[in-house]
Amino acid sequence: MRKAGKVVITCAVTGSIHTPTMSPHLPITPDQIVEQSVEAAEAGAAILHLHARNPEDGRPTADADVFMQFLPRIRQMTDAVINITTGGGPGMTIDDRLAAPRRASPELTSLNMGTMNFGAHGLAERYTDWKYDWEKPFLESTRSGFQSNTFAQIEQIITELHHERGTMFEYECYDVGHLYNLAHFRDRGLIRGPMLIQCILGVLGGIGPQFSHLLHMKETADRLFGDDYYLSCFAIGRDQMRFLAMGALLGGNVRVGLEDSLYIERGQLAQSNAQQVRKIRGILESLGLEIATPAEAREMLSLKGGDKVAF
Repeated sequence: MRKAGKVVITCAVTGSIHTPTMSPHLPITPDQIVEQSVEAAEAGAAILHLHARNPEDGRPTADADVFMQFLPRIRQMTDAVINITTGGGPGMTIDDRLAAPRRASPELTSLNMGTMNFGAHGLAERYTDWKYDWEKPFLESTRSGFQSNTFAQIEQIITELHHERGTMFEYECYDVGHLYNLAHFRDRGLIRGPMLIQCILGVLGGIGPQFSHLLHMKETADRLFGDDYYLSCFAIGRDQMRFLAMGALLGGNVRVGLEDSLYIERGQLAQSNAQQVRKIRGILESLGLEIATPAEAREMLSLKGGDKVAF
């Protein structure tokens, strides 16, 4: 693992799983996404990981026109690295998921490294009164659906975004096998380092949120990639902050945000993404760790620069 001098904080601002019923603080409209993204950057996030929502009802959308209602504004108001999802959300096709990155040619996008069950249906059992009719069926659909990331789809994303547009990736690995999938593409010469490997623990269908699993994923990545990658990690929900601290103590970077957890502490909803950024920043600084700026994150990850994007 490549050792960074400073810790990069990524903030995943809204995601595609949590729904409006779950928190009044989840950003839905372009204005809300802009406001919370800029506040998160001001609080210390060097990278902003972004999805889009239908501004009328909060349903996840892949519509590039909606993305373009907030991407240029965020870029004008902050120098944070903008990272657009290619994972999208349940039910989206590969063309749906690539629509915004094709238009925007961002510095960074996420790239899920394997097809998997992604079970969010348990959330449908926690609420009885829904703000919108789409929410419960949307969550329940993950019981029978799956997230498709075949070798062909991953290669298509690499070709269109990295080879043709110079975009780099946040490689999302939900299980140990995903690290071997990543090594497959590296060994074929289709991708290059330094790689930002995001280990995600606690999703139903992926590896569980145990510290021993995080250590196993790090040890596997060390063996496969040596010093050609940067570690980042998080666990969803209640395990978020303690796993972030553990990852940082292992020499890694961190990711917070309302995509990954709606809470700031047990039983208390986070008021904003920035609140989570400030909390993890305080934890890291209390451990004697320094926080990377967007410019330092760009240098670490060999990004093309914000002036090379198409928004």
